Amino acid sequence: IWRGHGLQPHRVRQFKLSTDPAFAAKLRDVVGLYIDPPAHAVVLSVDEKSQIQALARTQEPLPMKPGQPTTRTHDYKRHGTTTLFAALDVLEGKVIGRCMQRHRHQEFIRFLNAVEAAVPAGKIVHAILDNYAVHKHPKVRAWLDRHPRWTFHFTPTSASWLNAVEGFFAKLAKRRLRRGVFGSLIEVQAAIKRFIA
Repeated sequence: IWRGHGLQPHRVRQFKLSTDPAFAAKLRDVVGLYIDPPAHAVVLSVDEKSQIQALARTQEPLPMKPGQPTTRTHDYKRHGTTTLFAALDVLEGKVIGRCMQRHRHQEFIRFLNAVEAAVPAGKIVHAILDNYAVHKHPKVRAWLDRHPRWTFHFTPTSASWLNAVEGFFAKLAKRRLRRGVFGSLIEVQAAIKRFIA
């Protein structure tokens, strides 16, 4: 019956429609920055990957052998979590990243200061962000007022997939974090720094 009617009840595809009334305008704004960045400007895709865990398996994983996959224990020890703040330079493909213990407006402002120091003087900065409350905190807005070369561009509600740095986070998770064995928080942070470099 399933084959005859083309049904696949075991498969589920998730989605969420944005209810943002300014969806089209925000979409045009963000995609326009990606496709045709302004002259003498830097377009940065900015976001955070929170709750990155430093996990170590209770026993060392066994390597792959001919005809046998890599094996690992199902249980693990947790050694803490970190948050990666990242800014992807869309044109250059470079990432500015900082690992921090917490995920609050204070840490976000410290990260913005680090990015401000890394971007050459004389360049205008267009930052693409999602609608996370930290990005719109009054102290972050005050920081933005004190830095006139910066402009924030927000993705539509429920459309953080539009933020290009999400692709970097996916690569980081797949290529470095997913199968990693980290005996401490320092080890996972060092691995993230090496991946960014």
